[in-house]
Amino acid sequence: MVRFYLILLVFLVLAADACASPSFKVMRVDLEAAISPAQEEMLDEALSECAARQCDMMLIVLDTPGGLGESMRRMVKTILNADVPVGIWVGPSGARAASAGVFLVAASSVAGMAPQTTIGAASPVGLSGKDMDDTMAKKIQNDFMSLVRGVAEAKGRNAKWYAEAVEKSVSITANEARKLKVVEIVASNGRAFLEQAGERGIPFKGRTISFAPGDIQMETYETGFRYRMLSWLLHPQIAYLLLLGGMLGLFIEITHPGTIFPGTFGGICLLLGMYALSVLPTNIAGLLLIIFGLVLFGLEVKIVSYGLLSIGAVVCLFFGSVILFRDEFGYLTIPISAIVAPLAFFTVVVGFIVYLVAKAQRRKNVSGMSSMVGMTGQVRKWSGKKGTIQVRGEIWRATALQSDFRPSPEDYVKVVGINGLTLEIEAM
Repeated sequence: MVRFYLILLVFLVLAADACASPSFKVMRVDLEAAISPAQEEMLDEALSECAARQCDMMLIVLDTPGGLGESMRRMVKTILNADVPVGIWVGPSGARAASAGVFLVAASSVAGMAPQTTIGAASPVGLSGKDMDDTMAKKIQNDFMSLVRGVAEAKGRNAKWYAEAVEKSVSITANEARKLKVVEIVASNGRAFLEQAGERGIPFKGRTISFAPGDIQMETYETGFRYRMLSWLLHPQIAYLLLLGGMLGLFIEITHPGTIFPGTFGGICLLLGMYALSVLPTNIAGLLLIIFGLVLFGLEVKIVSYGLLSIGAVVCLFFGSVILFRDEFGYLTIPISAIVAPLAFFTVVVGFIVYLVAKAQRRKNVSGMSSMVGMTGQVRKWSGKKGTIQVRGEIWRATALQSDFRPSPEDYVKVVGINGLTLEIEAM
């Protein structure tokens, strides 16, 4: 009887084990932005969270126009050295993996795309969005080509096409990418991508990981406030606007001491802008040109240049804005249209402030003793070279500048100077 219960117990354990499906935990991370230090930091944190939750794989849902070359390199390095396979699915429909995004797809353990998505256009560009000079372009291009070709070959993908994406800036659709072995899977959503990946197997560190569709347990990585703030702050146009806003606020505070709000607001904007510039690849020459432009506006207050200093300031601000950022993929290139509008507003406001300050400094005083110079007074008493006169309804001591001037009471005289509390007069 005891033997019967032992056999029954073993049978029940084996049956329960057979019925229980092994789980394959996947952490989903949405990357829908340009590649920058914020996305680089987010990937590191997501992989740490993936390990903490004991997930078996990370799925990156990618939609990016490109981004910073250095951030892309570090993200590729992170993906290649991750402790779990990292799959990348370009989606949903209408998404793209352009420029720096091509390198991320090449580095993934398994890659897929949604229908109506594109990948490619990874050629480096110059600071103004145009092609760079031949020598520099060749150096950067060869560097990127060797990187993407080596990564693609290691992952068993079409290394020739990836090299052409950098060299010739080619771009293809999802179906074309699968036929050319640029990616392995075309799937309408992330789960369908995982199901196909599990069935075909994911090569990872010398072994192949397979799992059934029913084994998949999807978890979503929630980005925090820090990531959202950094993504906003590290956008080149936002950093540029914060820089201009900060300089404008401080300029108003300096020319109009005691207004408080412009100085406080400008200081906050300037500090945030300088932080963004310290993280982003910034040309010091562009930043110095912008600062020098502001200095020229300030000199316009003190020096009569008939607008020449203001013109020089506008020229410095424009060229400083154009060359402010540098990056191989052109992500940091601020369009001219995005420069002209804020720069025009900045110039108009600063120019108007300069005009008001200069006008106030050159205007005659309308109060105090110095304002009486040039006024007409009436003699009340006079003896020798001294006497009293009435000016503005007030009685003042006065002295004549001419030794032979002997005014009589009720005569009108002109105030030509002030010596202490005594007015200097002469004949009308």
